[in-house]
Amino acid sequence: MTRLQRNHPLPLYAQLRDTLRSDLLTGRLRAHEQLPSERELCARFRVSRMTVRQALLDLAREGLIYSRAGKGTFASQPKIDQQLKTLSGFSQDMRSRGSAPSSRVLEAKTERAEARLARLLGLAPGAKVIVLSRVRLADGMPLAIETAHLPATLCPNLLRHDFARESLYAVLEHEYGYHLTRAEQTIEAALARPREAALLQLTLPAPVLVMERLTYTDQGILIEYVHSVYRGDRYKFHSTLTPQQG
Repeated sequence: MTRLQRNHPLPLYAQLRDTLRSDLLTGRLRAHEQLPSERELCARFRVSRMTVRQALLDLAREGLIYSRAGKGTFASQPKIDQQLKTLSGFSQDMRSRGSAPSSRVLEAKTERAEARLARLLGLAPGAKVIVLSRVRLADGMPLAIETAHLPATLCPNLLRHDFARESLYAVLEHEYGYHLTRAEQTIEAALARPREAALLQLTLPAPVLVMERLTYTDQGILIEYVHSVYRGDRYKFHSTLTPQQG
């Protein structure tokens, strides 16, 4: 039986959290493996249910575990370490990690650009834009909601493609001859809205990462504005910093 130290400076819930975290990070608890029940943890570590719940709450906030109503608590998959060095689409990125990408189309239409969208894309207000909104999945798990906006004049008949199966970036390159080489993006933390939580299969309150990106071709053409909501429990973004010259 694992014993917690009653006279340790760390409170009991923190000791239990750290013990379970070690099991999760070292692989003793594998991805999607069910954790012992609260009652079993109370008996094993000789602590109260309140102590167990506080430890599990901390681990859930770190994205190391997740709960399913009526089924229990499970170990999460390791977070996807998204490198902020190269420009790639979701499908390409997931395949490079050995996962099978797929999409569920929420919306695919042409509409008139409102003022903010027109300004972002460098268009006149009311210009036609293509809107493509999808839930992006890897191995069947929803990871992100992406909504892309593209000037309709740059890619006529784009929506004849089935973007539940096809990659937008691959279509832009192979059919329209656009080589996407540069993007400017911002990322910020937020709490999922109810619809986002439902689409991403999250339990509220749930953290998400909100990304906005402007994508350019090798000719300097602004081809896309995309707004994405990523699961905060499955993603972390990584960048390499170098010293400022001079």
